[in-house]
Amino acid sequence: MPSHHPLKLLGAPGSPYSRKLRSVLRFRRIPHLWIQRGSKDEGRVPEIPVRLIPVLVFPGPEGRYEEAAVDSTPLIRRLEREYAGRTVIPPDPVLAFLDALLEDYADEWLTKCMFHYRWAFAADMDFAGRVLPRWGAIDKTEAEIAPRTKLFSERQVGRLGVVGSNPTTAPVIEASYRRLLRGLDARLTESPFVFGQRPAASDFGLFGQLTQLVSFDPTPMTLAREEAPRIVAWLDTVEDLSGLTVSDTDWSARSPFPATLRTLFSEVGRVYAPFLLANARALETGAARVECEIDGKAWVQQPFPYQGKCLAALRRERAKLADEARSAVDALLAGTGCEALFA
Repeated sequence: MPSHHPLKLLGAPGSPYSRKLRSVLRFRRIPHLWIQRGSKDEGRVPEIPVRLIPVLVFPGPEGRYEEAAVDSTPLIRRLEREYAGRTVIPPDPVLAFLDALLEDYADEWLTKCMFHYRWAFAADMDFAGRVLPRWGAIDKTEAEIAPRTKLFSERQVGRLGVVGSNPTTAPVIEASYRRLLRGLDARLTESPFVFGQRPAASDFGLFGQLTQLVSFDPTPMTLAREEAPRIVAWLDTVEDLSGLTVSDTDWSARSPFPATLRTLFSEVGRVYAPFLLANARALETGAARVECEIDGKAWVQQPFPYQGKCLAALRRERAKLADEARSAVDALLAGTGCEALFA
């Protein structure tokens, strides 16, 4: 039984995962307080194992904020267990698995696009470096904010190698972003959300990353406004879906499987699947670098342990499916490139 006290969501506007989780809470009508991370309103936060945002703080029965947790994907599943109604997980186990796969792609591949455009282009880096530090320091003077801006920008640029953005991978990342714009735009011409007339977890995963790519960072924002204005409008819609009326009949059927949806999974298989497999091999062998070919071009980056956990989690979820559902998933993914993840 959840507490009748509101949750605290500690995040920042420039954090795609903060925006993702806030939009889920709004759609599900779960009482919460949105608080800028690091502000005076944050109060005492229970200890968390890693310093990430967003942080979701859960109240106990007496209203004391006793538990803090991070990681948007498992948090969404926890909210599904603890708060009834307005689910973001399709009831069909086949669609639920496909939704989880697409959400993982959004969280773990599209964030490469987001980080790349923000910190590899001079105009974007300058804009982000001047704006992002101010969200937690609106009233600071230019003299006070300058050292913080420099430190923040240098730290983020230094993480480009971790997410995989470098001169070798740049063409792959940029081409993938433009294909995603075209693919999602085509899907949204058929239904307002990826899996029908109501949003699923993958919608919110895509939304989170695209709030930055399409609505904040100058270079990818210009591309989106020129090539996919529908997505610009979609983001404004998904920002707050608390007033959307939904029913159990709003989910798409698994058959016939729309060609536009298959196109999205073909993009996952084209770029994210080969990276996940190469990353897993590097982690297993202790290699210092992930080296593979994606979309006919070289991909080189540091191994990323968290994304190794993502692949293992997807494989576990597929293994849990009943035989009929697993066969249906495999049939729908056949030929997209995603099937290689589960070979």
